[in-house]
Amino acid sequence: MVTYADRPWIKSYDVGIPASVEIPEIPLHQFLKDTRVRIPHNTAFITPADLPLIGRISRSITYEELDRASDALAAALVELGLKKSDRVAIVMPNSVAFVISFYGILKAGGVVAATNPTYPAERMAHQINDCGAEFVLAMTLFYDLVKEIQPRTKVKTVIVANIKEYLPPLAKLLFTIAREKKDGHYLEDVQAGDYWFQDLLNQYDGKQANVQVQPDDLAIFQYTGGTTGVSKAAMSKHRALVANMLQTESFLDLLEMPAEEHVFLGAVPFFHVYGLVVVVSTSVYRGCKVVLAPNPRDIDDVLGNIEVFRTTLFPGVPALYNAINNHAKVRSGEIDLSSLQLCLSGSAPLPEATKSEFERLSGGSVREGFGMSEAPTATHVNPVYKENRPASIGLPLPDMDMRIVSLEDGETDVPVGEVGELLMAGPNIMAGYHGMLEETRDALREKDGKRWLYTGDIARMDEDGYFYIVDRKKDMALIGGFNVYPTTVENAISSHPAVLEVGVAAIPHPEREGQEALKAWIVLKPAESLTADAVIAFLEDKLAPYEIPRRIDFIAELPKTAIGKTLRRELVRMDVESA
Repeated sequence: MVTYADRPWIKSYDVGIPASVEIPEIPLHQFLKDTRVRIPHNTAFITPADLPLIGRISRSITYEELDRASDALAAALVELGLKKSDRVAIVMPNSVAFVISFYGILKAGGVVAATNPTYPAERMAHQINDCGAEFVLAMTLFYDLVKEIQPRTKVKTVIVANIKEYLPPLAKLLFTIAREKKDGHYLEDVQAGDYWFQDLLNQYDGKQANVQVQPDDLAIFQYTGGTTGVSKAAMSKHRALVANMLQTESFLDLLEMPAEEHVFLGAVPFFHVYGLVVVVSTSVYRGCKVVLAPNPRDIDDVLGNIEVFRTTLFPGVPALYNAINNHAKVRSGEIDLSSLQLCLSGSAPLPEATKSEFERLSGGSVREGFGMSEAPTATHVNPVYKENRPASIGLPLPDMDMRIVSLEDGETDVPVGEVGELLMAGPNIMAGYHGMLEETRDALREKDGKRWLYTGDIARMDEDGYFYIVDRKKDMALIGGFNVYPTTVENAISSHPAVLEVGVAAIPHPEREGQEALKAWIVLKPAESLTADAVIAFLEDKLAPYEIPRRIDFIAELPKTAIGKTLRRELVRMDVESA
């Protein structure tokens, strides 16, 4: 009889993937220094620009330039008063300046606390105040917002970059003339006590910070998406990030093309660990190129980057793959996606219909995985060559232990094949939540000499070690005495050919006090029409009667986090406010 302790997933690995990876005693930024020594003049990050009548042009930064610039920034930060273990906030989209800031902060011994640059003032103030940052690195577009919230935080110094600084020369000129002021990027000067990013890089060029960073020093504060409440800062050490990058790399290492020839699409946000580990850290370790896409919602830009730069590796989210599937130029065959070799999907459940259609249109392979801010970031992925099981998040990465325990007592392992809460242990697990001792005690518990992370996800494992996420524990609904999992319902509805996206959640029953009802919010594909009765009829042979939502709204867009997760609590709030 198979048990979780047997690690049955190892026998399902692709040939060549180890059960364990060697984790060196180094800080994360050592990989950048090593890559600079190995391939100093190779392109690291590419900033594209699409110009009318000219087309897509670009400017690149090499690994030598990236390492040198981040060295300079680190020296500047230390000179300006940054002390080891101080937190530094980054308020930037995907850009060369973000990557320089990330590595510069780490080299200075600081802790990166990246935030979503599009957050409203109150939410951004909460995160910057919570982490205690005294330094903020921001783009000019967000400078006024940072200065507005500064009095409510401990921030003393803001270092400001302009998005145009790494644009191709012609694009930079045209941007300065036509768009810089119009789009809000222009800043005449910084206020007293603040600094220009490029001025510091020039002033400290050739210098390095004299700081010894150890594997057990904190590297990042990753704020959870807050899909189920107030966001928390998951604290992770350099050791955990080094481990997870190498765990992820063990699966990518089997790709036939040499690592340095691969081109990543940098569309998932770098302020989230998905982008920070899977794209930034992994590409730097491998010596790949990364094509930057600051706005993943701009599907035309994403597609242009794939086609022109012949990207081969595409870490994305279901919503992005779905948007590409329904893009008119993709459906007509006008856009060439044939360069894509491996696409990774995470952050939310990947509908089988979305996966199969993207593979049909692109010819690439989509592998669903799973990860968490608390295990930054990847913990599971489907094999590159062996069986890619539908609806499965795949196999645990090397060095990971998994258990599925009873939802009733949180301790007893359930038999293989049954559902329960997913627990995981491994070298990539966080140190805890910043300033939240009770939440940390709930999430991290010792047993048999291992620190187990209680994920809050309801899951099951089959006998071959493939895992399946059923739903979030907090999202499970009780309908007529039966447990109902909204993700299961969403998958069924999304298989309807007229449906673009769907969110399902439990709402207070409008007629039975103290009970729940299931509701679906559906976004239709362009030019499609559908009625609630037609949806219910469509589901009759796919779901049990109590799983079928009887309350259905058709809306223009689902509320989502920046990484693409549907905000079910926002859907419920919308329902309550409209009642």
